[in-house]
Amino acid sequence: MSVSQVQEARIHRAAGRRLRRIANRSPAMFVTLFALWFGALVWFGPRLIASLDAAEGPVSLFAQGYFVFFVGIAWLYGLYNLVVVLFAMYARWREGVETPAAPEATAFTPAVAVLYTTCNDFVEAGAESCVRLRYPNFRVYILDDSSDAGEKRRIDRFATRHGNVTVVRRPDRRGFKAGNLNYALEHVVNEPLFVIADSDEILPQNFLSVLVPRICADPSCGFIQANHKCIRQGTKLQRDMCRGIDIHWKWYQPLRNRFGFVMFLGHGALLRRSCWKEVGGFPELVSEDLAYAIAIRERGYYGTFAADVTCLEEFPSSVRAFRIRHVKWTRGTCEFLHRYFGRLVMSRNISWPEKFDILFPTANLPLTLFFFLFMIMSAIVLPISIGERTLVTFEAGQQVLRLPVVRMPAAMNVLYTWDFFAMTVVALVSPLLCFVLAMWRTPFKLLRFLAHSTSLYAALAPLSTICVVGYAVTGKARFLVTGDGKTGAHARNYLAETHPDAVMTQRLEWVAAWIFFVGALASFQIALLGLAVGYALLAVMHNSDWGRPGIQTMTWIPFTFICTGISLGGLSLFGLQPVFFGFGFHF
Repeated sequence: MSVSQVQEARIHRAAGRRLRRIANRSPAMFVTLFALWFGALVWFGPRLIASLDAAEGPVSLFAQGYFVFFVGIAWLYGLYNLVVVLFAMYARWREGVETPAAPEATAFTPAVAVLYTTCNDFVEAGAESCVRLRYPNFRVYILDDSSDAGEKRRIDRFATRHGNVTVVRRPDRRGFKAGNLNYALEHVVNEPLFVIADSDEILPQNFLSVLVPRICADPSCGFIQANHKCIRQGTKLQRDMCRGIDIHWKWYQPLRNRFGFVMFLGHGALLRRSCWKEVGGFPELVSEDLAYAIAIRERGYYGTFAADVTCLEEFPSSVRAFRIRHVKWTRGTCEFLHRYFGRLVMSRNISWPEKFDILFPTANLPLTLFFFLFMIMSAIVLPISIGERTLVTFEAGQQVLRLPVVRMPAAMNVLYTWDFFAMTVVALVSPLLCFVLAMWRTPFKLLRFLAHSTSLYAALAPLSTICVVGYAVTGKARFLVTGDGKTGAHARNYLAETHPDAVMTQRLEWVAAWIFFVGALASFQIALLGLAVGYALLAVMHNSDWGRPGIQTMTWIPFTFICTGISLGGLSLFGLQPVFFGFGFHF
């Protein structure tokens, strides 16, 4: 054996030991989470149960019972986000969470197929990055599912200009993206390793030279998921929101190597073809990436996250594209939980920390339906059904301010304490904590980002609810292409896709806005007024330009109203009740 072969073998053994350590997940993060949650339930539980005495009939009893039950779920998610950030901070302080880069090795260069997927959304810069990878043994396959003749011609011209590009078009479009990948891997691609790249994704030139030696070092490693950052150019929406995506990746993804389940995210990953063959291909559902990661984990393989290899991708270019992506994710997640929940829970090869790390983010979107009902019950039904309207007078010198409030029954006073208010604020703020820690040195940029995020993400509750109900009724999910500019609204089959282009979807969002607007006036809650504006504004922005000055000004209204409502909630510590605590748990 030559010196170079010995060195290469040592590199592979070291990488293998590192990857095997990553495969052994620690339960510490979720043990901490559930310990804190149990402590909160023990501390606040008696008071929550005592508040049921405020109910004065079946309607208010149901609303109050729903509040008591769901507030615990909201706290669990709030504490989850808090614990993730705390563990990420500790890991960085102690030893860091990023996987060190292995030395680039070129002596062993197995063939790699780069699968570039597109469906009416071909981006030449993304395809070009696949062609320009620095690796001696790879071929690019453009898996073209486009129906547009112009897109097909663009792809053919691109392939003609490059000698290592093959265009693959299947005879049907069965099975969404999973079907497209399975067809290529079964009929065309023979390489032992393959990369999946989305149409707008920019792969770094060292993608293969760094990751191939790592995956070859350990036969138990089924895939390596690369890091991602947003492309900081394009439309104003993309420029405004890309930093938030970067921050979320930085805080949440690397930690999964030690404390959770590394998910295959559908793109920007290097995969082992033998694993694909062993599990029978990608499951043909919308969330094929997560389902595939679970399937290979059950067979004893695992994935790892490479924080030091970073791909670039675009944030949706418009609010319409953002909403289309959200519909795809929400209905796809519902489909995944419907078909895989029992299998996941009963799996013997997936540890409980991994199961929890899968379920927390995936159950998040379907739970929006119950969160939306929670808002209605606790913030509208209860104040109207059992609250008493009154005025609170504030005097400052000769100035007199009379503030209308809803005073709740005396049984509710057990909840108007500093510690209950603090727990509510934790549940509200913890999903935003990573952004605050990353941007606190630039407070105006932080506030602007939070205002924009509120107008986009916090206002998604009606759309998410529509998607969950649509899936519950039809049991169907459709792979919507974010970059496809063609309208996807089909009135005859509305519930099967609940496309945001559909007039019915936007009308239902306006109905939700009016419900919360009336509820805000009836219960004197300014935070509800902010949500009402947010719901209506998101429907308006679907067909508008995010960069318009009027739209930019309007995005501050929901955030300002919600922050004001939270601040007024602090008055309850002084015996006043201008708002009820059920208005704003963030999901």
